Amino acid sequence: MRLNMNPAIAYTFIIIGAAFWGSTGFFVTYLYHFGFTPWEVVAVRLASSSLVLFGLMATMARKYLRIKWRHIPYFFVLGIISIALFNWCYFEVIDRASLSVAVIFVYTSPVFAALIAYAFFKEEMTWKKGMAIIFTIIGCALVIGYFPGGNAGMGFVTIILGLAAGLFCSLFSVIGKLVSRFYHPLTVTFYAMLCGSLFMVPTSGIWKKGQLFISGDVWGGIAGITLISTIAAYLLYTMGLTYVESSKAAILSSVELVVSVLIGVTIFHDAIDRWQWIGFLFVFCSLFLTVLPIRRTTRDSFDKKKSQLPK
Repeated sequence: MRLNMNPAIAYTFIIIGAAFWGSTGFFVTYLYHFGFTPWEVVAVRLASSSLVLFGLMATMARKYLRIKWRHIPYFFVLGIISIALFNWCYFEVIDRASLSVAVIFVYTSPVFAALIAYAFFKEEMTWKKGMAIIFTIIGCALVIGYFPGGNAGMGFVTIILGLAAGLFCSLFSVIGKLVSRFYHPLTVTFYAMLCGSLFMVPTSGIWKKGQLFISGDVWGGIAGITLISTIAAYLLYTMGLTYVESSKAAILSSVELVVSVLIGVTIFHDAIDRWQWIGFLFVFCSLFLTVLPIRRTTRDSFDKKKSQLPK
């Protein structure tokens, strides 16, 4: 059922949803204190979120649970690569470096998405996309310490994991596009999370830490990462997106970056020097360049190509 919503409420929903996404690092770090590893936290997040989503859909949107068997492989690829492995790389960087640095790597995803679209889908590489890529590269170089001093403040493996997080995150839109033609976003999200959890839970050995689940504090962290930074974030953002242009929603969603950095600095006392702050600014600017309105001729050309795609 479609609800009437004025733009101010829609904008608020998107901002709150993005802020909830930005709180993910807080709950992840909280669960680390109890002895969970990044791989185990991903397993818990996907499994608990899948169960909650299933309950909501079975109660209020049962029709969205129907899928075709031949599409299951797509959901497994989407769930394992673009959700499970993305979350693991992101959580690993939080553990190895800091929340503020980890979130910057996630925001390299538009760069990877643009490069993949250019290489495989022959999308035009505009000057705005090019500038956004350059700004993101400079921003990340400043944040991780490769520029201007040339002395990286973190290990090579951490950097690779961070870049992998950005790559896997970008693949969600690429792979998800294949199934979004046939299913509602809620269906895609649920089955991707379910397939990701079917991979993560058996490989995590989470049952070996069964004693931790006796603690109410642990369940508080699990509830936070499930209900706030996953379910509520997705539902609020999706509801707001229904009434807001995608470009405006993308700009508003950058609140996630701001919230993550603020949590890192104020709660976890992440040490950030002036060059890193400049790096954050470069990445933030690249987000705006990515979603700036394109010329009508370019948009018409895109619509023409889109109409030629097989149904």
